[in-house]
Amino acid sequence: MHLTESILIGLALAMDCFAVSITAGTIAKRVVARPMLAMILAFGFFQGAMVLAGWYVSSLFSRILAPVDHWIAFALLSVIGIQMIREGFSPKEEAKFNPFDYKVILTLAVATSIDAMAVGVSMAFMQLGNGWEAVAQPVIVIAALSSLLTIAGLGAGILAGRKIPFSMTPVGGIILIGIGIKIIIEHLNLWP
Repeated sequence: MHLTESILIGLALAMDCFAVSITAGTIAKRVVARPMLAMILAFGFFQGAMVLAGWYVSSLFSRILAPVDHWIAFALLSVIGIQMIREGFSPKEEAKFNPFDYKVILTLAVATSIDAMAVGVSMAFMQLGNGWEAVAQPVIVIAALSSLLTIAGLGAGILAGRKIPFSMTPVGGIILIGIGIKIIIEHLNLWP
């Protein structure tokens, strides 16, 4: 696979990471170093790992996961989105949603990377070559771009969050549910 193709695929896969990290940054309104670093690394790692997993176990795993992968991503994003919406409308003393909770970061990393597994499966059918060398470059590029766009999203979200005088938590929840709906629409081929 050419580097240009890897970059384009990486950018497409990283868009969900970018959108989610903007939401997290908007809610935080400030730099929270360790959890943000965990988010950056987790998003990049899971995007790359899911591509690799999809490629490696394409014949077995794709048959099992392909019919439901979009529903899994939708469910994970919707659960977190609904939790964010509820928290956003709770009284200030009751609001506890933290986009930088490590369980939330892990859930978001998995949810935003499930479609990367389908890319890995398609790479297996493209007959890129034998061995890990065949997918090493695309996996590294996809992981790196996902991490870079997560950094950009967190920065943009923090800047936007400082200028917005109200809680962005419900908006973030709606965005996450919207990403889940987008995944369903794409996988069911409902979008022209």
